[in-house]
Amino acid sequence: MKQILVVEASPRGTASASRALTLSLIERLKAQYPTAKIAGRDLVKDKLPALDAPTVKGIFTKDPTEGQALKEALRLSDQLTDELLASDMLVIATPMWNFAIPSSLKAWIDLIVRPGRTFNYTGTGVTGLAKDKKAILVLASGGVFTEGEWASWDFVEPYLRRILSFIGIYDVQIVRAEGMNIPPLAEHAVSKGEKAVDRLSL
Repeated sequence: MKQILVVEASPRGTASASRALTLSLIERLKAQYPTAKIAGRDLVKDKLPALDAPTVKGIFTKDPTEGQALKEALRLSDQLTDELLASDMLVIATPMWNFAIPSSLKAWIDLIVRPGRTFNYTGTGVTGLAKDKKAILVLASGGVFTEGEWASWDFVEPYLRRILSFIGIYDVQIVRAEGMNIPPLAEHAVSKGEKAVDRLSL
């Protein structure tokens, strides 16, 4: 394990359940892989832009006459994509907002899911190019979405699993802090998540 990429999306700082669980996870990862580099990508501090016309053109065009202009447009996307491809493990820590992911995480995904870099179109479909990597999703939510009447409202885990498999990452484990807005559950949500961190297969 040479590099572990940790992508965090919560703006709540020390009050964030997903960030609290990520701290516990990083401690375990450092103990397990003492020589691995931990590359942090804080989407709150980075404030990644949504895709604009020049970036979209850069991602999808192969016109050599557009060389320098497209290179400039793709500078950030190239940096983020290189960072992902250089990593052996990806940790994505995010809250659930309105049953889905924050726009900052969607912006990161849009910048790293790229034809020719992280996936290829083929005659039989799509081939992911970010292969042989592990991923851990650290998810926090105000309600409980792993079971019961609200389970079908969870568009976070299914979407992240699907987009990761699209680029070739199938080994995905989940850690959750659920019920953060439910008083009887909130008190123990993070501690239950930390126990789940201890059970992860690293």
